Amino acid sequence: MNAIQQDYPLVHFHIVSGDKEMITEAIDRGSIDFGIVFGNIDTTKYDSIPIDYKDTWGVLMRRDAELAEKEFITAEDLMDKPLIISRQAFQNSELKNFFHTEQEKLNIAATYSLLFNGSLMVDEGLGYAICFDKLVNVSGDSNLCFKPLIPKIEAHMGTIWKKYQVFSKPAQKFLQKLQETNTHK
Repeated sequence: MNAIQQDYPLVHFHIVSGDKEMITEAIDRGSIDFGIVFGNIDTTKYDSIPIDYKDTWGVLMRRDAELAEKEFITAEDLMDKPLIISRQAFQNSELKNFFHTEQEKLNIAATYSLLFNGSLMVDEGLGYAICFDKLVNVSGDSNLCFKPLIPKIEAHMGTIWKKYQVFSKPAQKFLQKLQETNTHK
């Protein structure tokens, strides 16, 4: 985005935040041109460029929570705990396999579409959020901490857009810059 702004200062970006489902729906409707998503990409509907970044699934919790002293969190640790999960979490087959059970058998206290909202619920003591690392600041004087799941589950990130999309000139330039950046790595 910075490189595009350097070359084309009149181009402006509008950022929309949401989970993978919200982003793909917005692309399908044509209200956004590109999305950045984690996990598997439906290559029948979207073209994509992988981003050299992956994140780790784990649990966001209060520092005074029962599980906070553990180095890693297992499925068994969470079976009787109130969970706060993203509304699309169980679309991730690796996460589904991690729990070895159906979503209905878990104690799901709440769901979120953006982790910021989930982190507020965790901070208030509602439960444990199943989420990616590095999305909420847990350093310094934060009341929260993050513990990775074991076995480790990672998700890759990619930029996606609708197949056969006809782009505006600015979007074409942006895609061209993305492709150039990706080939130089």
